[in-house]
Amino acid sequence: MERSLGLMCGAGVLPARMAEEARRQGWRVVAFTFDAAPGIAERAEAVVPARITELGAVLGHLQREGIASVLFSGWFSLPAVLRVGAADDTFRGFEARAHSRSGPAFVEAIITTLGALGIAVLDQRDFVGDWLVGPGSWSARPPSEAEWRDARAGLAAARTVAAARIGQTVVVLHGAVVAVEAVEGTTEAVRRGTALAGPGAVVVKAVAPDHDYRFDAPAVGPETLAAAAAGGAAAVALEAHRVLLFDRQEALAIADAAGIAVIGVEATP
Repeated sequence: MERSLGLMCGAGVLPARMAEEARRQGWRVVAFTFDAAPGIAERAEAVVPARITELGAVLGHLQREGIASVLFSGWFSLPAVLRVGAADDTFRGFEARAHSRSGPAFVEAIITTLGALGIAVLDQRDFVGDWLVGPGSWSARPPSEAEWRDARAGLAAARTVAAARIGQTVVVLHGAVVAVEAVEGTTEAVRRGTALAGPGAVVVKAVAPDHDYRFDAPAVGPETLAAAAAGGAAAVALEAHRVLLFDRQEALAIADAAGIAVIGVEATP
């Protein structure tokens, strides 16, 4: 019997990647597009335009299609969610139960509601192929010892920030954290941090120890590498086995052209 998967698509290239992998695994993909998701129409059996303010309609469609599994994918803008004005009762219900529009409580409200309808939320890591970064150097230029030190210091700081549900990225120079990501997202944090630090900064992205991969697969891609290059960053470090490098070939080409070291760093217990 064919399995149907409801793919909740935010912005970016990740939804198409996940849809392709899901189809390879034998899923029938119904894509709900909350934002621009290039290539999704060619990889899904059906595409349903969706709005964050009309979540009741999304739940109704899932039930009518008999979809028992959901996969979240892509970038959902937190500033846009925070600015939501008029919204349906479903969105307001999530907000009322969570007393927030973000964070673990909001996520739990969504999981609980879907679970009551017999719908499971799947782990995104099962649908990203080889985009999860392993440990070591991935770029043409390996990092210097000083860059490794900043990467390790930045990893500890980024994990602390992520555990506090603030952001997942820090920019470090000579052991000092010069910028911390908040709602602006990774790329904007990189632009701000490299402007403050000047040439030679190390960008580090990590996740909280208890990160829930059902709702977010932290990632860095060509846009962030281009911002790092424009800001004169020396290295971009990603938590190994836990952060994605998407469009890997293009991202590494940008890094190599700028002489940026791209590395996977393992967290110490």
